[in-house]
Amino acid sequence: MTTDSLTTVSASETRGDHAPGGRASAAPQVHYRVEQVGDVKVFYREAGDPAAPAVLLLHGFAASSYMWRDVIEALADGYHVIAPDLPAFGYTEAPARGQYDYTFANLTKTIERFTDQLKLTRYAMAVHDYGAPVGWRLALAHPSRITAIISQNGNAYEEGLSAGWEPIRKYWNDPTAENRQALSDFPTPASIKWQYVEGVSDTSLVAPDAYTLEGAQILRPGMADIQLDLLLDYATNVEQYPAFQAYFREYQPPLLAVWGEHDPFFLPPGAEAWKRDIPDADIRLYDTGHFALETHSEVIIPTIRQFLDDHVSLHRQEGAHAK
Repeated sequence: MTTDSLTTVSASETRGDHAPGGRASAAPQVHYRVEQVGDVKVFYREAGDPAAPAVLLLHGFAASSYMWRDVIEALADGYHVIAPDLPAFGYTEAPARGQYDYTFANLTKTIERFTDQLKLTRYAMAVHDYGAPVGWRLALAHPSRITAIISQNGNAYEEGLSAGWEPIRKYWNDPTAENRQALSDFPTPASIKWQYVEGVSDTSLVAPDAYTLEGAQILRPGMADIQLDLLLDYATNVEQYPAFQAYFREYQPPLLAVWGEHDPFFLPPGAEAWKRDIPDADIRLYDTGHFALETHSEVIIPTIRQFLDDHVSLHRQEGAHAK
């Protein structure tokens, strides 16, 4: 079903070539690096020619840069792709709770410094879940840097928040020890696995690697409390939704939403709402859950590649003409 730029896509669609013009491309080399950013050792994956248009990939909960592994390989022949692990995720080493402010404002500050140190002055960004409010804050701070946006279940609208947020809203409104304890099953391996498989019709498509890795991460000393701190601070992102939406309306960045329509946390209306602010937004809904790339990469990745080929090259031309 296709209505304007709102599309529902099934997993049975034919896979397209990732390289432009139908070329077969050799697998690129992916480099695994660390950048010291203040007190944080930011781990990141990097591939592609540094002279090519840049794409910044920002993961969410419960994930890491590992979630972008297939996207990195598919884009690296034509783009400079960089995927960091946020503080408290993946292989990034950050100070203990109490020595680093685990808020979305501070995560953004770290990633902003990271992009500055890597001299990323202009880039497209792909965001997922927690990576979305980090990306939106970067866009607010430096709107001229953003060439295009891809959101894989990265929300910016109240109507995107499901009923699953109600116990979390209770915690936001009354952050007592009792309300915090009521969410203690959120940062657990079982909950993480549930987030990967919920809404997926064929769970045999979900490789166990990602949720196993993140399940081990959440068991590290102090990590559960850090994640509950971030969950509490997520309220500041919702408070900023009007500012994020004003950015979308004013700057009209090319935007592609590739959305698992059975996400237990972020509903399809959150993706469809972009059409209010960016009439040309391309909204694609897929028959899967929160981690759509885990089950539908073979249809989503060519869509991302085509979107970037169509829009980022255009922005490069416009930027060159403006100089």
